[in-house]
Amino acid sequence: MAVTFSTKIGPGYMTTPTFQAHRFWAGESHVIIANENEHKGPLTEIARISGADANDLMTIAMWADAAHQRQAKTVALIPYLPGARQDRGIPFGAWVYADFINSMRIDQVICLDPHSPVMTGLIENLTIIESAPIIRHHVVGRPDSDECPQRYDGIIAPDAGAVERAAHVANLCGLPLYKAQKHRDPVTRQLSGFSCEPLPDTGKFLVVDDICDGGGTFIGLARAIGLPAERLGLYVSHGVYTDRASALPTWFSEIWTTDSYADDPKPRDPYGESIRETSADIFKTINIDTYLRGAIKK
Repeated sequence: MAVTFSTKIGPGYMTTPTFQAHRFWAGESHVIIANENEHKGPLTEIARISGADANDLMTIAMWADAAHQRQAKTVALIPYLPGARQDRGIPFGAWVYADFINSMRIDQVICLDPHSPVMTGLIENLTIIESAPIIRHHVVGRPDSDECPQRYDGIIAPDAGAVERAAHVANLCGLPLYKAQKHRDPVTRQLSGFSCEPLPDTGKFLVVDDICDGGGTFIGLARAIGLPAERLGLYVSHGVYTDRASALPTWFSEIWTTDSYADDPKPRDPYGESIRETSADIFKTINIDTYLRGAIKK
């Protein structure tokens, strides 16, 4: 189960969580009152969910109903928005997920770097955390910082859909932006290759995107760029890491993500085994609790 609850009194004092997740033997989601906080002052009940398990969403729905019945403010931290990659076609998955979340009547929903502007337009009371400050602080660094000195010389957008996100990072970090493109066969529309603007002969470059699932896009791009792994890094806001993602260390010297989808996401090799210990250190996870909780409205 990837749902955690916390409880805040007034403007910022944290107390023991009111609620605890429970599941009946038949499988239904439920919550129980683990600590009675009703007479301590105005309460804000906070739920944090990782990943996209529909059972966890149902647990959140039960939590929201219980909190509303007790006249508490509700905040749901859902950094990985489920359904954001289903924002067109039949079924219209983004609407299905958004409609379910909206039905919970949550006072504030907080997400990280959502994949689709369609999805964000469907969810009520949504607050969006951008990835650029996280990348600058934890990954790229700053020229004037002893704690995390600047370690990259440019930002790469892997395709047209990533340009705006990567441009925000480049601007905040004061680094040049290089744009890559996917190419498709005009008849079959199948992916046929990648290209990238010319890169300098020296320096290290960070590829920036929102989601890494199977990793094929990033492997194909790195192969087309042709730089050794020690000159390339990868940041994705959401590390799902399926399929060929275990091969990413061949092409990138470090691969960054957050704990939006899992506490410490690591891919498995094609045979279902955990990746080799030598590769595990290349996959790095940023804890974003500070960013999520910092976005809660007073």
